[in-house]
Amino acid sequence: MPRRLPHLDASRHDRGGGCGVSGIGLRGVRKEEERRRSVFTRRAVILGAGQLGLFGFLGSRLWRLQSEEGERYRTLAEENRVSARLIPPPRGRVLDRHGAVVAGNRLNWRALLVAEQTQDVGATLETFSRIVPLTEPERQRIEREVRRRRRFVPVAVREFLSWEEMARIEVNAPDLPGILIDVGTTRLYPEGEHLSHLVGYVAPPAERDMDGDPLLELPGIRVGRAGIERHHDLALRGRAGAVQLEVNAVGRVIRELDRREGVPGQDVQLSVDAELQKTLRGKIEEGTSVVILDARNGEVLAMASQPSFDPNVFNAGVSTAQWRQWTANRATPLINKATNGLYAPGSTFKMIVGLAGLEARVIAPGDRVFCPGHMDLGDTRFHCWQRHGHGSLDMRGAIKLSCDVYFYEVAKRVGIDRIAAMANRFGLGTDLEIELPGTKKGLVPTRGWRQAQGKPWNLGDTIVHGIGQGFYQITPLQLATMAARLATGRAVQPHLTRSIGGKPARGGKAEDWPSLNIPDRDLKLMREGMWAVVNEPGGTALGARLPGALGVMAGKTGSVQVRRVSREQRERGYKAENQPREWRPHALFVAFAPYDNPLYAVSVVVEHGMSGAGAAAPLARDAMVETFNRFRAAPGARVAEAGRG
Repeated sequence: MPRRLPHLDASRHDRGGGCGVSGIGLRGVRKEEERRRSVFTRRAVILGAGQLGLFGFLGSRLWRLQSEEGERYRTLAEENRVSARLIPPPRGRVLDRHGAVVAGNRLNWRALLVAEQTQDVGATLETFSRIVPLTEPERQRIEREVRRRRRFVPVAVREFLSWEEMARIEVNAPDLPGILIDVGTTRLYPEGEHLSHLVGYVAPPAERDMDGDPLLELPGIRVGRAGIERHHDLALRGRAGAVQLEVNAVGRVIRELDRREGVPGQDVQLSVDAELQKTLRGKIEEGTSVVILDARNGEVLAMASQPSFDPNVFNAGVSTAQWRQWTANRATPLINKATNGLYAPGSTFKMIVGLAGLEARVIAPGDRVFCPGHMDLGDTRFHCWQRHGHGSLDMRGAIKLSCDVYFYEVAKRVGIDRIAAMANRFGLGTDLEIELPGTKKGLVPTRGWRQAQGKPWNLGDTIVHGIGQGFYQITPLQLATMAARLATGRAVQPHLTRSIGGKPARGGKAEDWPSLNIPDRDLKLMREGMWAVVNEPGGTALGARLPGALGVMAGKTGSVQVRRVSREQRERGYKAENQPREWRPHALFVAFAPYDNPLYAVSVVVEHGMSGAGAAAPLARDAMVETFNRFRAAPGARVAEAGRG
């Protein structure tokens, strides 16, 4: 039997085996394709989810930008197109009681620098200084303000430009990037030095003044530095307005879109009569102060102090030379002597000691004290101004003749603490709260005050203080207040402001002030003694009587030693008039008038004036005459009736 060829078997095997292999391979290919397809599908899903999330995020952001933040971005876009600038309001005026302007405004041409409109501030200032010279301190001040303020806030380069200076700046404007000419206002004080201590002055705000008010960053703004200008600064300052300007990409103004005017500062009306003030200052010399009050309501009608200063100087800036001149002047022109001058009251204080004695019942009105010209306490002798004494006196006579020994005795009986309490009730050594920042409170000493200093209070101290000498520190304003309270029996409070913005401030009648709770008979006795000082023969100020048609004035003289006179000096014939001026006594006088219907109270202090009767009382009489004539208040005097009390 023939053998089968091997290749035929192989071919069958191949066909059978080929079909098996091909089936297995096809299934593998399919599985591979399915695997690949599944991988692609997962990637597509992930990619699709990512795309969906991305578009969802973008959609949500677009929705948020349009619905929630659209207003903010619209505002930002508007701010790129619109420039808002503050408009400084005019400062309120200060008026006297009759409406005369004592602090107003005038136009002021000035050059400003906007730092963001120049690439080199230093180069701009260098070019400017070749046109209008700048001093080194001015340049330092400008550069300091540029660093301190925001770059779009203008900084004053030079104020009070003349017409020629302004024209030169305008002609050279292309070479002065960032420099612009502006017209503003500056403070003007028409009365100059006559009212400077009362009205005060203004100056550019310092860093300590910055309280968040953007108005204070504007060039040309002034803040009150003293007097009424400082006390009523917020009312006088007003509120800033605003203007909206459309600008292009480089900041050039295209047109004005909106304007909101600011609120001008309010006018402040004072109780002072400017003409009366000027008249009084024309009558007084260096080292003198005069205060006139309306005794009925406490209004200050005049408050003159000599020497003084011109407040207009502060507008342009005080030079170093001027400041040195003021501070080197021993007469202290920058200090208001009426509110900040401190003096012992001398014999003008004797009514306070008398009232304290009457209230404590250590002495009665008719009790008499013998004055031999001195009082001895141990080995110390206290002298009366009348070397040979006054003899036997009651209280009315002691006030009339200003007997020191009488009030030595009263003070010894009543004690210093009761005297101090009575002095405080009459405004001495207290804060009178007048609208003048920095006003001195003064000092009325007590036993406790002395002990707090680690030193004892002895009886000799009390005796000295019984005639207004010693540690007392009283201002002329307090003395005038004392006179008004003696005249009315009320706690009259002095004040300067009549109205703010047309609305009344303080005032009224004497009855509107609280009572001092002092018996009428005691006050009447003090007033009778003061009447006798001026109107009765032998009174220490008989030469200060008012002309008959103006009524009757009651007053009290005082002379205050400024250095101790030893017994040896007295024995050698010491005379104050032969001493250097700075060693001579101060002269004082307090008064009210008319006697039977008090309208006005006055105090006068003449530094080193020697005698209250010779230097201060005549000035007080002239001040009263001027006041009556100015206000046309001459009620007609009843001298005889007034004399009988």
